[in-house]
Amino acid sequence: MIEIKTPAELESMRRASRVVAEVLSQLQPLVKPGVSTAELDKFAEKRVRELGAVPAFLGYRGYPATLCVSINEEIVHGIPSPKRFVKAGDIVSLDMGAVADGFYGDAALTVAAGGISPEARRLMDVTRESLGRALSAVKAGARLGDVSNAVQKYAEERGMSVVREFTGHGIGRRLHEEPSIPNFGRPGSGPVLKAGMTLAIEPMLCLGRADVVVKNDGWTAVSADGSLAAHFEHTVAVTEDGCEILTAAGKV
Repeated sequence: MIEIKTPAELESMRRASRVVAEVLSQLQPLVKPGVSTAELDKFAEKRVRELGAVPAFLGYRGYPATLCVSINEEIVHGIPSPKRFVKAGDIVSLDMGAVADGFYGDAALTVAAGGISPEARRLMDVTRESLGRALSAVKAGARLGDVSNAVQKYAEERGMSVVREFTGHGIGRRLHEEPSIPNFGRPGSGPVLKAGMTLAIEPMLCLGRADVVVKNDGWTAVSADGSLAAHFEHTVAVTEDGCEILTAAGKV
C-alpha cells in the first residue's frame, strides 16, 4: 500500500530532507583530488548529527557508512574507505539519507573532481536533466509510468542507457516504502499518484550498457562494461499540481 502522509508527517520529512540537502551541498566542494572517500563519509556523519538528525544508511541492512560514494563506473552503494582517494577527472556520486522525528529523507548527486571529459560532463548533464523531466511529470492524477517513462525517454534519446536493477522508491517512516519507481516504463501505466504521497526518484544512467555487476563487498554496483555511470536523486511530495522537492538545496 502506498501511504499518504499527513501535514504533520510531511513537516517531519521536510526536516529530514533539509538535513540531507544541506550536508550534500557542503560535501560538494570537498570532492577534489586527494580526498579519501572515508573523509567525505566522516564529514557527512558529523554534520548530520550536528543538524539534529541520524544517518539513515549507517547500519541499514548492514551497510557500514553514512554516505555511499560511487566513483566513475560505480553506479551506487560504493562503500567509503580510507584507502580510496578521489583523482582528477573522476565523477563522484554522493548518496545519503537522514532520519528526523522518525521520518526519512534521501538524495543523491554526482560531482566532478576537477576537469572531466566531455563524455562524462554530458552523462552528468543528461542524468540530472532526466531527473528534472521525471519531477515535471509528478502531480496528482498522473501515473507512475509517466514518471518512469520521462527518465527513459530523455536518456535513451540522448544515447544513454538506463540502469534497471535499481529503482527509486516510496519513502517516509521507512527508507524504502511502496511503490518501486523504475527509471523505465510506459506512460499511462502503474499506480495513480495522489497528493501526499512521498517518493524518492533517482535516475541512474550509464554511458555504455546498463548491465550491472555487484562487487565482492556485496554492496558496490558497477557497470559490467566499465563505462561511466551517474546518479541524481530527490525526495519529493506529490501535490495537486506538481511536486514539492523536499531535498532541494538552500532550505536549511
